[in-house]
Amino acid sequence: MSTTTWDPALYLRFDDHRSRPFHDLLARVGAVDPRRVVDLGCGPGHLTALLATRWPDAEVVALDSSAEMVAAARERGITAEQADVVDWVPPPDTDVVVTNAVLQWVPSHRQLLPRWVEALPSGAWFAMQVPGNLGAPSHALIRELAGQEPWRGRIDLRGELAVAEPAEYAELLAGAAADVDVWETTYQQRLTGPDPVLEWISGTALRPVRDALSADEYGAFRSELAPRLRAAYPARPDGTTWFPFRRIFAVARTL
Repeated sequence: MSTTTWDPALYLRFDDHRSRPFHDLLARVGAVDPRRVVDLGCGPGHLTALLATRWPDAEVVALDSSAEMVAAARERGITAEQADVVDWVPPPDTDVVVTNAVLQWVPSHRQLLPRWVEALPSGAWFAMQVPGNLGAPSHALIRELAGQEPWRGRIDLRGELAVAEPAEYAELLAGAAADVDVWETTYQQRLTGPDPVLEWISGTALRPVRDALSADEYGAFRSELAPRLRAAYPARPDGTTWFPFRRIFAVARTL
């Protein structure tokens, strides 16, 4: 799992926009009375509470590799544990697994998916959501700038292939003998404020850049990135900016 340092407050700055895919994902999970529900990569725990509300009789387990995120989740009253998803194995009574906006940070997740689903009991549900926009200007411009001096070779960034296309996820999950529902959605997010796309990616895509550079270097990187993002995502006359937010979803039920 990535060792990127996470800032829960910064991540939650666009909470309404970031949370919408979670609700759409959860709506396709048909579990009625699960015993154990696992939030795999719970982040600051703001969405884990929804799992407890939906299934009040279930044991809800929240896991995240980030100490900062686990601390934030615990402050919300969530019983969260620090763990790397790469090492996680579903306990036998796990009836629902939700992993939301996590697996793009896990290079080996294509190998993990069938392993997890095969380990779940019959009738269990597995639900995942990942970004499908790693080839968009918001991410491509970061990689382009990071490949130039003085940052060349210093920043470890995900490439466009860090996530699969929907058809590949369908094949991976279907191969684990599961009923599979896979789809994609592009949300046209309406952002406000100065350099809104830069602020949006500061909580996610720019975290590896922040970890690799000093504070002054990171400030210089952002200063060079900002006009490129403004050109790629121009503001409308009213000052707002449209940001296409493509997401890939998959829900599988074991047979």
